[in-house]
Amino acid sequence: MLKKYFFSLIFLFFSIQIGTFQKLAEAQTVVPEVTTSKSLCPAQLSSTINTIINRPQFSRGRWGILVKTLSSNKILYSQDSQKYFIPASNIKLFTTAVALQKLGSDFRIRTSIYDDGNGILRVVGRGDPSFKNPQLRLLAKQLYQQGIREINQLIADDSYFQGEVVHSSWEWEDIQADYGAPVNSLILNENASGLSFLPQNIGQPLQIKWTEPTEAYQWKIENNTITTQADKPGFVEINRDLKGQILRIKGQLAVNSQPEITAIAVFDPISNFLKQFRHNLITAGITVKETAISSLNKNGQEIAAVESPPLSELLIETNVNSNNLYAEALLRSLAIKKPREINQNTADIGLQVMKENLTQLGVESESYVIVDGSGLSRKNLTTPAALVQLLQAIDESPEREIFRASLPIAGVKGSLKNRLINTDAMGIVQGKTGSMTGVSALSGYVNSANYEPLVFSIMVNQSEQPSKIVRTAIDEIVVLLAQLKRC
Repeated sequence: MLKKYFFSLIFLFFSIQIGTFQKLAEAQTVVPEVTTSKSLCPAQLSSTINTIINRPQFSRGRWGILVKTLSSNKILYSQDSQKYFIPASNIKLFTTAVALQKLGSDFRIRTSIYDDGNGILRVVGRGDPSFKNPQLRLLAKQLYQQGIREINQLIADDSYFQGEVVHSSWEWEDIQADYGAPVNSLILNENASGLSFLPQNIGQPLQIKWTEPTEAYQWKIENNTITTQADKPGFVEINRDLKGQILRIKGQLAVNSQPEITAIAVFDPISNFLKQFRHNLITAGITVKETAISSLNKNGQEIAAVESPPLSELLIETNVNSNNLYAEALLRSLAIKKPREINQNTADIGLQVMKENLTQLGVESESYVIVDGSGLSRKNLTTPAALVQLLQAIDESPEREIFRASLPIAGVKGSLKNRLINTDAMGIVQGKTGSMTGVSALSGYVNSANYEPLVFSIMVNQSEQPSKIVRTAIDEIVVLLAQLKRC
């Protein structure tokens, strides 16, 4: 089992740069303000949108747009809406919609401890992405309350999810960061380690502080950072050794600067889980003689368990905060709707379930290619039309309100909280964002008081422009949709 994780992650080479270079570049670029006007007639929409997407800075990029009325299905605008685009996190719309349809809003993910006899306890995970240290402490407390003071062997059974813990097409720089963390059955703290870099006296290395202090013992750190004079520009760069648990850190922060906070993916999630659980058990007054990793697929008597929040809440974290780990765990959870087969990739089974359900929802099977649940892979492809079909179908289902509640709201919450503020779109646009280098997307609903409800998908690919420039242009289009009136 350890070998599986070693080979899954042996190629890791981590480089996260936290600094001002990108910010400086963006600051030097003039970004047009998103302006608002009182109203816009539908007949004016096409020419106004074309003016935006045909600006010279977008000449090398590709725009895919589809805008429809939600109920009457009237097309108000279309630009390459039947062509493939990389959707980034817009893929989460497919994942969460199907999860809601197939698993139900009350679905929960259970983590169990079984008594195998002779002082042997086995903890079985089923891919709960919300499982964190408080849940570990709760399991330890349950065991203590049953009179357990010593465990001869603590076994971690991580076999519920089969297959690789990271998708083969995820990029190296992504799988080192917290948003590209490995996906396994026994997830802890989103399989990420949080750390902060704090300036010290001038000339001294930055202090490194871990969110969970015990994680400091899992890494060998080469700290080549320095604290500089006040108001100097700063950056921190982390490189991770190919063999795993060596972090090489370089950079600088001004003595008067705020701490830099980041997170990295854990190298070996199952070993990390065992170490943390053993620590919590000892703290609770339970000694553990030894630990092991095994996949016996043998369930004895369940003596302790915790459950995740209901799916309705997991969806909010997935879409509002665009949580990749949650999306990938939900994709694998879909596999329970198919008979389990030995050594069959759980994510692949989930993708089969997803495709079948999307067909039932009326989404054309030729209009998308989905390879993961989060959108982190650049092999994902979809048309704007497919996303609009999905959004229309789920809005006509009994799960409408729950799905809508999982979406960011313009200027209010989630990944749209800081966008479209003080515009006509604020508070009336619900949508899912998507972003990676060269890719920006936004798909969702417009609930205008002056026009009938709209459904839309906007995707931009192959743009060399800073993401802020592209997002601003997308937002301009969304504001236009919010300004529509009957005329």
